[in-house]
Amino acid sequence: MHQHGYLWTGPKERFDNEALRRPPHPDPPPAESRPELILRYREAAAEFPTSDLPPLETAYWLVKPRSLVRGTWDEAKEAAAWLGECLSEYTPRFASERDRDTRCLARVVATAAEQLHSGADVSYGFYLERPSYLSLAVVTCSPNRSHPELACPVA
Repeated sequence: MHQHGYLWTGPKERFDNEALRRPPHPDPPPAESRPELILRYREAAAEFPTSDLPPLETAYWLVKPRSLVRGTWDEAKEAAAWLGECLSEYTPRFASERDRDTRCLARVVATAAEQLHSGADVSYGFYLERPSYLSLAVVTCSPNRSHPELACPVA
């Protein structure tokens, strides 16, 4: 078991486009479906696996391009340390004063280490100066607990 780290920052408006953050249904719509439904399915099937947008379900980072992996670790504490480094880097840009509290961020990192050690994924999001958003995720791989069928992106 190992972990992969992912980081995304961008316009909050783009992050809010949930249609691009959701994997397509495994079965395409029937041929007689409304044209807009077929078009939406085709867009999702083409864009979801290649988009850099964070998926709604953390495990689906594993189907994204390999180039989006920001780090790979064999130990949960190493992955949590990476989260801590990222949080430290972005803390001055957090929109909320509460999110800048170093004690709170230390608890986030400690909790992440525990969750990752148990085989769970972690995902955090923070509003940055308007209108930006920061998404951080660490996904447990080989296998992933919630979606064991998803292959390792760096294997």
